[in-house]
Parts: sequence; structure tokens; C-alpha cells
Amino acid sequence: QVQLVESGGGLVQAGGSLRLSCAASGRTFSTYVMGWFRQAPGKEREFVAAITWSGGSTNYADSIKGRFTISRDNAKKTVYLQMNTLKPEDTAIYYCAASGSVSYPSGSYRSYDFWGQGTQVTVSS
Repeated sequence: QVQLVESGGGLVQAGGSLRLSCAASGRTFSTYVMGWFRQAPGKEREFVAAITWSGGSTNYADSIKGRFTISRDNAKKTVYLQMNTLKPEDTAIYYCAASGSVSYPSGSYRSYDFWGQGTQVTVSS
């Protein structure tokens, strides 16, 4: 079992930055593919970014490519999402997810076995 707790969300003006963190429990964190997803009001959950267990491979949604960076620190059992040049359309609840089922940075929510409760990100114009 893996428990995930997100933090770092908040209110920021357009063009600003935030860094989300996701702290994981469990001894096998370093073996999991980790991902970030988001869900805006009235919309489906969408993929944001994912990273393999080693950090050697990443995957990003086109909508955030070049603005967001995913990284992980296995010693701290934490995955991060650095978000720069934020836009109002980035407003959403951001969820951290862990997959023990795949070895690649999947963009499909079906690949992920464990989910955090989410952290709200609001970008004002």
C-alpha cells in the first residue's frame, strides 16, 4: 500500500509559479511510476506529467510542456511538480498518483493504483 499526500497548492496570479509536493508512505516508493493529474470544475481528470522510478524518463501533456517540470527524490519519498508561467486555465485540483503496474511514465489514469486527496491550484488573471 502507498499513501500519498499532496501539498503546495494555493492562489497565484497568472505568470507566477508554484511547486507541488507529494509525500508518499511505504517502503517501495522508489519502484513506483509517479504521475500528476488535474481536474477542473466540470471537466474530466486529465494527465499532467509522469516520471519513472529512476527519474530517467518523463512524460508531459502538451498543454503544460515547457512550463511544468516533474521530479522525484526517492530518499525523501517525494515527487514534485514545478509549475511556471501559470495560466488561468491551469486552475484545477491537482492529484498525485502512483503506479506499481507499469514501468513507463503512463499518461493514462487507468495505469495508476494509488491516489492522493488532491491540492487546489487557482490562477487568477
